[in-house]
Amino acid sequence: MNEKSVEKVVIIGSGPAGWSAAIYAARAALNPLVFEGALTAENQDAGTLPMGQLTTTTEVENYPGFPSGDLRAYLKSALAEERLWALPSDDLDGDPPRIVSGAALVELMRRQAENFGARVVSEDVTDVDLSVRPFTLVDSSGVTTRAETVIVATGASTRWLGLASEERFKNNGVSACAVCDGASPRFRDQPIVVVGGGDVAVEDAEYLSKFASKVYIVHRRDELRAAKILVERIKRNPKVEFVWNSVVADVLGDDAAGVQGVLVADASDPSGARRQIAASGLFVAIGRRPNVGFLKGALELTSEGVIKRPIPFSSATSVPGVFVAGDVCDARYRQAIVASSSGACAALDAERFLLENPIERR
Repeated sequence: MNEKSVEKVVIIGSGPAGWSAAIYAARAALNPLVFEGALTAENQDAGTLPMGQLTTTTEVENYPGFPSGDLRAYLKSALAEERLWALPSDDLDGDPPRIVSGAALVELMRRQAENFGARVVSEDVTDVDLSVRPFTLVDSSGVTTRAETVIVATGASTRWLGLASEERFKNNGVSACAVCDGASPRFRDQPIVVVGGGDVAVEDAEYLSKFASKVYIVHRRDELRAAKILVERIKRNPKVEFVWNSVVADVLGDDAAGVQGVLVADASDPSGARRQIAASGLFVAIGRRPNVGFLKGALELTSEGVIKRPIPFSSATSVPGVFVAGDVCDARYRQAIVASSSGACAALDAERFLLENPIERR
């Protein structure tokens, strides 16, 4: 075996979990290789573009270390000039004070990982063989890479409604993360619509009711699918109104003001009579899809579809030497800071595994 042909650590994914894993692995002199994903139309349609879902969040107020302030000079000095294209124009030319944008935050993570020596490949991993170490990975350019350990940090994709108006108003009143965006000024003391009927929709509505003047839950059935205790609690919330047997037919507003209302229709006849609900925002809570398709069953999943972690408080998966971090294994928290911390844990677990399970080299 050619020693130089096998990577010690390969990280698949480029959100907060992937870059945190890369930072820790690089500082441990493991020379990690990161597959950040490919910038393709197919990935855009699937919601799996490089740098993860954080890039779709305009302002990140809850990541420690980035208080309100003018970050323009810092971003221009910290990031390579060829990466500035990835930032919203307001990050470089906006009026202070500024909250760090999701795109800027994840770009800073990427740069930090590179500063410590992480190498980045802008391709998708399309096939894996995890049956024997060193593991084999094939990327979208056809190149094969072997690795002693692998960290999967491919995140999860939001299930959207599929409306053109929904796409138009993303980050301008349409969101899929209540905890990320619900406290922002545009939603305070304003009516808000949540679409969905499961645990996440109910929890989002409960959270949003702290800030909104009213929360409408639009559900295609006449009964929620959420846990009974959650249903009982939300039904007692005076700010919440249910819109049963209904679907969102359109999102209303304009580019300047963003979302101004939601058009709902009868779930049994979406083309029939419609009702307009005045609202400053639409929160979509109809589920998330862990990005595990490329694994083709190589790792065990939970009943929720995320990668299973058989050992409590560990990033280990069902395959020794393969570790996991971020939303691809998290069906509960779905926050950048949680993903980042799990990425650090995965790198530390991989480092220890390498020490305890060396591969004989010839």
